[in-house]
Amino acid sequence: MSIEFSDEEIKADIMNRLLRRNCWSAKYLPIDTLVNWLARKVKPDDKRVRKLIKQLVNDGFLIIHKKGETVSLNSTKSEEIIEYIKCFLKF
Repeated sequence: MSIEFSDEEIKADIMNRLLRRNCWSAKYLPIDTLVNWLARKVKPDDKRVRKLIKQLVNDGFLIIHKKGETVSLNSTKSEEIIEYIKCFLKF
């Protein structure tokens, strides 16, 4: 049973997972872990998830650490991140 999610919903889910684990600035999470978590929910397409993570980095929502192996939320855009999550995820 796989449900089709939009790119915006997946981006919001990535940021929500980092937010729940309190991964701001200096506290980070491996990209592979995020991809594995989301590959179960989204079709097993890790290329799509990696592309969306890269887009979030380019938009300034995520910060890359450890030579591109880990990411964290950008604390300077905290309000925008929370609004983005509320807009695209249904609680």
